[in-house]
Amino acid sequence: MNASLLNPFTITHPTSIQTSLVSAASFVRYDPSGKFLAAARSDGCAVIWDLDTRAAIRWCEGHVKGVTTVDWSRHSRYILTASKDWNVIIWDLASPYDPPRRHATIRFDAPVVTASFHPRNSCIVLALLGTGEAYIVDLRSSHRGRFELCEEDEDDERPRPMMTTARFDPTGRHIFLGTSAGTICVFNARTKGLVARHRIAGAGVIKSLEFAKGGRRLATNSSDRTIRQFTLPNYPSPPTPYLRRNWSPRISSTIPYRKVAWHAMSYSPDGEWLAGGAADPATHKIYIWDISNDGQFASALDGGREPLVDVHWHPTASRLASTTNQGNILIWHCPSPERWGAFAGGFEEADENVWYEEGESEFDLADETELALRKKLQEDEDVDIVGGIEDGDPPGPKPSLGQQVLQGGSTNGGVGSGFGGQGTGDEDFDWADDEMDDDCKGWRMKIIIVEGEDGF
Repeated sequence: MNASLLNPFTITHPTSIQTSLVSAASFVRYDPSGKFLAAARSDGCAVIWDLDTRAAIRWCEGHVKGVTTVDWSRHSRYILTASKDWNVIIWDLASPYDPPRRHATIRFDAPVVTASFHPRNSCIVLALLGTGEAYIVDLRSSHRGRFELCEEDEDDERPRPMMTTARFDPTGRHIFLGTSAGTICVFNARTKGLVARHRIAGAGVIKSLEFAKGGRRLATNSSDRTIRQFTLPNYPSPPTPYLRRNWSPRISSTIPYRKVAWHAMSYSPDGEWLAGGAADPATHKIYIWDISNDGQFASALDGGREPLVDVHWHPTASRLASTTNQGNILIWHCPSPERWGAFAGGFEEADENVWYEEGESEFDLADETELALRKKLQEDEDVDIVGGIEDGDPPGPKPSLGQQVLQGGSTNGGVGSGFGGQGTGDEDFDWADDEMDDDCKGWRMKIIIVEGEDGF
């Protein structure tokens, strides 16, 4: 849709269902480009959906038990699936086969609860097992190994709490682990050392973590049926002793008028909205809060009688994808009324037919000689094709601070050269960028033509 036809004052969060997909999915994840949707199934398969054609284009069949986690690499070439069969499989979607070629298979000694790629390098994988153990698996030849993340506190003789969720932060510098004791442990991804430990009073078991795209906001979902949002501090670089502090939430969100548990939560791309999927056994409810307005409750979306299982926000647009307990995928969007008055200043929209009064000279033919002279004068005018760009500045919008960090740029005046390269001036980023993977921009997924029974 033409952007000039959209009203800038309309609501920017999804309000209605656009379409539904029948996929027998337990949860879904958008890829970073927003063109594809990965649906995890309980039969051990993950299905890749093309949202333009609304068709299943790849079937990642490699597990013998249900898929517990799906994650995309930064440019969507590789996709990770983890399962209860103790395996993590990395698929290469650039291969011209269906199912895609297995890029790597990682075997553990227990069911895998969650797994994810490093935001800067898909050769680094974070995995959490059903036994409460968290590992970093490095597939690079010069760093190859499997490293366990654990707290080492000699002064504390109490038993170590079980780890229940694990996530990289958007920069990939730190790893956040939620525990069954209501604490969040922060580890450095490069040194695997403990950086900070935060205790949330009254939280109970930390069920899931969610980061805003900018990396400064963290939302937690805990067993006390409350979603809390925190503003992250600046963590010291190792080997500085780790921080200990009790965390007070900046925003605490519950369902109005009643208190039920939450299945999932997701931030909008700009971080101004937070969506929470309620664990209501009778309805499909998604609650949305306005984070930019001190976390005030904005609206509730009703998806029918099939209970909600998971919800995920589109990475660039105002869209949501939610799954039901029957395996259906609901795509939510924000319908925007078109402003046809943007074509002309005096254009007015009419709800019904009206009589039009023609002006005296409104449709008179102009003199062709005068039109030709006017056109010739316009061709002789100088046209500014530079548009005010200063010398040395590249064309196009400048990246934000968060984009500079993710692209390898230095935020403190250091040298930044992007991924793959010659050094960013940051030890954590240089470690992650060493031996980069093949997930580069510009790759294309191969089109596979399947012949039907009639030969066509």
